[in-house]
Amino acid sequence: MNRTLLLAAAPIWAACSALAGPVDPTTLYELTTQGSTDKVKAGEKGVMVIEIRSKVGAHVSEEAPLKIELTGREVRPEKDKLTIKDSVGKKESGQQYANPRFEIPFQAAAAGKGAMEAKVTFFICTDKLCVRQQKALRVDVEVL
Repeated sequence: MNRTLLLAAAPIWAACSALAGPVDPTTLYELTTQGSTDKVKAGEKGVMVIEIRSKVGAHVSEEAPLKIELTGREVRPEKDKLTIKDSVGKKESGQQYANPRFEIPFQAAAAGKGAMEAKVTFFICTDKLCVRQQKALRVDVEVL
């Protein structure tokens, strides 16, 4: 590349960087309950699955606090509080960090409509930022 072209392109690169602005941390991950039980027989157990899938260049901090507070409506979770130590997520080949995955058993007492609810707090990080995220999740459960 010649020097004139580089000098002409520099202001354009600077303008594009300025327009990009700060990163929206919610674009760095996907929070999912895929695989959760939505129908269960009365007296039997179901499971609520919570997974935080980081996108390329991001990860969930293993050092900063991660907590999940659980409640049930017409169903009862086996535990009402979880931390990163409760994660069953494993590092995949080539991954530096594991995606946290939680499989929370719950008991269904009587027939009807119920729900498992979770308040999830964690930090999503890149090389340049580490931002606290707090999300509410709900899985509706039909108890047969």
